Amino acid sequence: MTDQPELEGTWTFLTNHSHVLICLARDPDLRLRDLAEAVGITERAVQTIVNDLKGAGCITTTRVGRRNRYAVERDRPMRHQVERDHVVGELLDAMGTPAVDRGEAP
Repeated sequence: MTDQPELEGTWTFLTNHSHVLICLARDPDLRLRDLAEAVGITERAVQTIVNDLKGAGCITTTRVGRRNRYAVERDRPMRHQVERDHVVGELLDAMGTPAVDRGEAP
């Protein structure tokens, strides 16, 4: 038996976009396949979300060999009018997702 109450229903507080963003902030080297499995959506849906996030300037992509490495732009403002006064990094901080060292010199 667990200490957590059983959750009913299928809705969540965060969107799939935020789930993908949080996963990429935690592991910038994730493959789309791994993201899809972690979030619980199709690989095609993840590809659409990644393109949305790139188009909004929330993430950037760097090619490393045959793979992509993602960088979350923590200073980007949130998009919805309710959270527009906040930045992406605040959401990530609230979710316990620290900034990833990109290996850049200070």
